[in-house]
Amino acid sequence: MHYTFHHMRNLPMMALGLSLLAACGPTPDARTNGPAAPAQDTAAVFLLKTDTVKKSVDLHGELQPYLQTDLFAKVQGYVREMKVDIGDHVHKGQTLAIIEAPEVNTQVTQSQAALASAKAKYTASADKYQRLYQASQSTSPGIVAPVDLVTAHDEMEADSAAYEAVSQQSKAYKEVSGYLYLTAPFDGVIIARKADPGALVNANSMLLTVQDNNILRLRVAVPETYVAAATGRRDLSFAVDAYPEQRFSGTLTRKTESIDPVTRTELWEYDVDNRPHLLKAGAFVYARLNLERNAPSFVVPPAALATTLERKFVIRVHDGKAQWVDVRQGMTTDSGIEVFGDLHAGDTLLSKATDERKPETRAYWKLAR
Repeated sequence: MHYTFHHMRNLPMMALGLSLLAACGPTPDARTNGPAAPAQDTAAVFLLKTDTVKKSVDLHGELQPYLQTDLFAKVQGYVREMKVDIGDHVHKGQTLAIIEAPEVNTQVTQSQAALASAKAKYTASADKYQRLYQASQSTSPGIVAPVDLVTAHDEMEADSAAYEAVSQQSKAYKEVSGYLYLTAPFDGVIIARKADPGALVNANSMLLTVQDNNILRLRVAVPETYVAAATGRRDLSFAVDAYPEQRFSGTLTRKTESIDPVTRTELWEYDVDNRPHLLKAGAFVYARLNLERNAPSFVVPPAALATTLERKFVIRVHDGKAQWVDVRQGMTTDSGIEVFGDLHAGDTLLSKATDERKPETRAYWKLAR
């Protein structure tokens, strides 16, 4: 059977679809002069037009602290005092715990004594050299032998180097003694405490965990299909189970700029103001992301997109014949499916595409009355 598409000369461009009806029954001539003509094949078509694709998608995310760190003991000793407990808010530089290590205190005392001795020796040799040097500059020759001046200078230099070495060692011991005091690296809250007063701790024993939750990081894995869509706004609304009737917002601040090969998603991170401390780090969130293409796109009804094992395509009507046009699928919206391919505004497409309608075949259509 041959198929013919009549020319759609007088159809308005704004029409979204045209109902194509089956041909009516046999004509009077057919009833009187011979057997009935076979029914003509018909198909529904619509005119393709550009559209601005907008969509809201619901994605899952997780709240993370803006900053979080574990505080470790750097020297072996006993916990003398724990000044904080879980839930306590702390300030940067605040002393949180004190460790007692007698051997460290002994090293500091010994280093201070050695430093005082080295300083006294250097001061004496420097004074001796200065006196000899001034005497050598007098008008009476031979008062100071040149070899004595050189010897005094060398002694001063040696004592100066020894004093500098002991000074650096004493400084190092003082820094080690500072390890006995654990201080807060930033403003935050204590979320974990692993030791009590009197406990023996080793170097690298974790004692406390401090978390900055005044600002939270909302991390959302955005599917690859959506990462190129512009939002227009950088804010995101979301909800949490703890407050089912309340919505919160975050501001987009950073992206990973790469697609995870396992999940095929890009990680987007939003900053969330949490100064009221309603939200908790680690909470699961339901995020709503507003998407919008930067340029107009083509949107077709779902039935107009045919899918086989080898391809996705729409069927275009050109010169009364069917053409298969391969397309790539974009976002799915309430109005249809976004497609990309060799398409143009005003193209006539079948409202229902199927691989049973082969390319270059013809069919009849008729406008609805």
